[in-house]
Amino acid sequence: MKKKRGFLLLFMLIVLLAVAGSSMVVTYPNEFTVIKQFGKIVDIREEAGLSFKIPVIQSAEKIENEVLLYDLAVSDVMTKDKKSMIADCFALWRIEDPQKYTQTLSAQKSNAEFRIDAIVYNSLKNVISSLSQEEVISGRDGELAKAIMDNIGDTLSQYGIKLLAVETKSLDLPDENKKAVYERMISERNNIAATYQAEGQEEAKEISNKTKAEIIVMQSEADAGAAEIIAKGEAEYMRILSETYNNPEKAEFYLFLRSLDAAKATLTGSNKTLIVDETSPIAQIFYP
Repeated sequence: MKKKRGFLLLFMLIVLLAVAGSSMVVTYPNEFTVIKQFGKIVDIREEAGLSFKIPVIQSAEKIENEVLLYDLAVSDVMTKDKKSMIADCFALWRIEDPQKYTQTLSAQKSNAEFRIDAIVYNSLKNVISSLSQEEVISGRDGELAKAIMDNIGDTLSQYGIKLLAVETKSLDLPDENKKAVYERMISERNNIAATYQAEGQEEAKEISNKTKAEIIVMQSEADAGAAEIIAKGEAEYMRILSETYNNPEKAEFYLFLRSLDAAKATLTGSNKTLIVDETSPIAQIFYP
């Protein structure tokens, strides 16, 4: 009897431990715990730590509570100008409403990724089909990603999912089209450069012509000023001479000095012979 009681107590202890173990729920920081009772959601544990549930009657399911990455398959897309491009992109997402996520997608990550793939790809295709190839290439600095996100809006919220970002890892041309597109882009850039160069040369020519005109005007004004100063100087010189030799005796002496200067200027070189008329002022020096 004692042995039977011992086995019974041991069995009951094991059952109690099993029941206690099945009633405990551990929630980690990177997950939600969804408590179901007869298949219906009765509670969602978002805080990390230890909690309890009713054994057997209730069950616990774990779903991610962190930022998740979904890498879309590489796909072909067509631009507005009917140019084919190869897009490789990824999406960052997280579960925002665990209850909706569980009810609509059965808490299956594969179901969520299927919805994300379809919605993101359709948005990518619609946005790129509304842009030219050049606009798509130039929009890689964030404009394209913003347009894709705006196009999606809150579509995924019906599944309890929040889409955080859509980014393109690469957005390239098919190999057979790359050379032609690059050559066209180089030609367009060369034309733009030639236009800028021509405008610069025209502006430089205009500045040069304007500067030359200003120099001519300044030179003319300077020459006129110099001529005026010379004329005033000569007039002043004649006035001084007139005042200095204003009587016959001074005038005669002035004429004598001028005659000497003229004779000196004439007697140059090796020939010192001077032939003058007797009426010449120079002759009057020697024949007073």
